Amino acid sequence: MFKTIADPADCEVRSVIRFLNPKKVKPAEIHRQLVDIYGENVMTDGRVRKWVRQFNDGRTSVHDEARSWRPSVVNGGLVAKVNEKIREKRRFTVSMLFDEFPQISKTVLHEIVTNRLNYLKLCSRWVLKMLTVSNEVTWQWFEISHPMQ
Repeated sequence: MFKTIADPADCEVRSVIRFLNPKKVKPAEIHRQLVDIYGENVMTDGRVRKWVRQFNDGRTSVHDEARSWRPSVVNGGLVAKVNEKIREKRRFTVSMLFDEFPQISKTVLHEIVTNRLNYLKLCSRWVLKMLTVSNEVTWQWFEISHPMQ
């Protein structure tokens, strides 16, 4: 038995398919050889057949094509607009933001707020998370007034 190679790059596996296809190796045999070398979870038999068809139809690249069909809705201008809305009213929910930005999913809005803008929820207000700068932990403190005052 051969030693398996863990976590191969997709283009590496496709290169093997591209190499074996002109040698008239059948897709099922290509799949068997891939599983022998890369393990059970490398690629399904159906996916191997799809790549063999594409190479037979003239495809030469083993790399993913650009996905222009799914444009990114998250850009700097949008992140700035979301940040502006947050600063207008700290007491907001992602659902309230969704009402302001219906073109963006709630999941993407949550990702913008927590990962891009670095906010976390504290006492029902959004504040900046802890910052790590060159192995030094610094905190940014905000005074938060109680809503009943």
